Amino acid sequence: MNLRKSLAAAALTLGAGGGLLAIAALATPVLSPAAIGQVSADHPGAGVYQKACAVCHDNPGTTRAATLASMRTLVPARLREVMAPGGVMAPMAASLNEREKTDLVTWLTAGQAAAAATWSDALLCAPDKRAVSSTATIVNAGFGIDSDLSRSLSASEAGLGKAQLANMEIAWSIAFPGQGGGTGASVLSDGTVYATGGQKLLAIDAASGCVKWSYAASSRNTPAIGDIGGQRVVALSVGRDIHVVDAASGALLWKASGQPVDGSGGQIRGGVIFAKDKIIVPLSASGVASAMNPRSECCSGHGSVVALNAADGSHAWEYHTMPEPTYNGQVNSLGVKQKGPSGAPIWSVPVYDAKRNNIIVTTGENTSHPATDTSDAIIALNADTGKVSWQYQAMAADVWNMSCDVGTGQNGPNCPVLFGGDGRDYDFGAGAVIAAVNGKDVVLAGQKSGHAWALDANTGKVLWSHRIGEGTALGGVHWGITADAGKVYIPINDPILSPDPKFVSKAGVYAFDIATGRPAWSFAAQPNCTGSRATEVIACTTKYGFSAAPLVIDGALVGATLGGEVIILDGADGRVINRLDTVGAKTTLNKDIAGKGGSIDAHGLSAGAGMLFVNSGYGSFGQTPGNVLIAYRPRS
Repeated sequence: MNLRKSLAAAALTLGAGGGLLAIAALATPVLSPAAIGQVSADHPGAGVYQKACAVCHDNPGTTRAATLASMRTLVPARLREVMAPGGVMAPMAASLNEREKTDLVTWLTAGQAAAAATWSDALLCAPDKRAVSSTATIVNAGFGIDSDLSRSLSASEAGLGKAQLANMEIAWSIAFPGQGGGTGASVLSDGTVYATGGQKLLAIDAASGCVKWSYAASSRNTPAIGDIGGQRVVALSVGRDIHVVDAASGALLWKASGQPVDGSGGQIRGGVIFAKDKIIVPLSASGVASAMNPRSECCSGHGSVVALNAADGSHAWEYHTMPEPTYNGQVNSLGVKQKGPSGAPIWSVPVYDAKRNNIIVTTGENTSHPATDTSDAIIALNADTGKVSWQYQAMAADVWNMSCDVGTGQNGPNCPVLFGGDGRDYDFGAGAVIAAVNGKDVVLAGQKSGHAWALDANTGKVLWSHRIGEGTALGGVHWGITADAGKVYIPINDPILSPDPKFVSKAGVYAFDIATGRPAWSFAAQPNCTGSRATEVIACTTKYGFSAAPLVIDGALVGATLGGEVIILDGADGRVINRLDTVGAKTTLNKDIAGKGGSIDAHGLSAGAGMLFVNSGYGSFGQTPGNVLIAYRPRS
């Protein structure tokens, strides 16, 4: 067994999209490049890095970890947060004492210019421009845009037409300190845009980019807009809690734990939604990272859903994808007892099926034996009780955790494949979409195996399915799909993770007729490594697929690539309407913070108020880091 190879995944933590998320997901260039170059190799933190981190972060092409350069853009507070007990990197930092952690943080952050907590003050609108209209309607409610999670806007809703999308220019950009790309925006009809970045929730004026108000909150999820008792509010996850603030002022109305009452919860990675009088919280605990410690009793943790009463945050109900684990009779090669079942985390954003009063969630793989029928599944829960209305398992016996090396087959002691089964990490990272065709409601979903699924919304019965992508740990379908006008659009990532000559990437966008499942058209992604992009885009020739959740605007499919391009296609036939390159240095409204675009991933695309919003610089998985929110408008 090559333990070094099996430990290579240890630098990764879990992220939405059902995959692995490097700690540099919140990367932001707030550094002095000259100072970085002067960091001494004799600093004790350099030795800690070599002992605990280098095996992964010096080999990002193999391990999918963040590069050292990306790690150095994290602020000290974030590094401390991820290494702390309960933090996403805690299992990998468990062998370090407090002095070693301090040395590591000091070495990684040497040369940084500290960003003030008041950084957004420089962006404040004039006092008479800070109002949020009390009569404004919700144009874009959050990640899914509407209650069906269709991620689709008409021309009137978006303030943009298909023809205008062919000729766009940058209206403004904002550079975030302490957080990189990945978070989407939600929008009101008066042009107020809500987005997170730089440890803040911001209410932004779409026309100018100035900030109406800010609220201190560290969140990686798209804010959700809703109404509680006639009051317009914004809800978002902050750590393991849910915060609800007044949409007009940013004043905190309430905050509450988003965890189950028994304490068995975990990260809130997908983001929350409003469903009638409740706020629905998906949880992604699974034990998938702690399995990297060969001495851990693998595995504990499982997915769950918590429903909070929207009025005050009190607990309404909860659902668990499985019971708490017990010893399963298996023992690893070091004599450590194994536990199970575990896994089936919920990485994605739920959808509320109002007609049937169901909350529909998608789940990830099991992380230890025995396998359950709730992993890699689409599950409908009654919105009043949390009881299962129906469930469909797309792939059985997908039992996998981070001790498994899917690239080389050389696995650590806790890899469940050693105890039987065939773990593939083919979970659902993308949430489901509800679409109506020919009087029938259909639940649509995309899986990391490369499958597209269409189910009957009443029963969960399969109507049709296609396997499009090859399927990898980072896609097939990674973060989301979209549907509009009788078509569903399936983005395929399929990054080339190894030099396997048998692997043929199917990266691109694929359109299907929802009613019949027949293919409509497809667009094959290709790497764009022309000019400076050859060096500015990390792994330009292998990371160019469509991983971010796309959206539809007036019949045009707006997608984005790991290569930092926004590619706009005609939804009717797939022809290219426009390409926007977000990579590289950007002039920002807050000039004191350097702005740079990079890979587009996760919740990176959103629209409304006559603008297309792109969060560019998602530096996870060894991708190209950056830190800008870019607003595009039709060229005048």
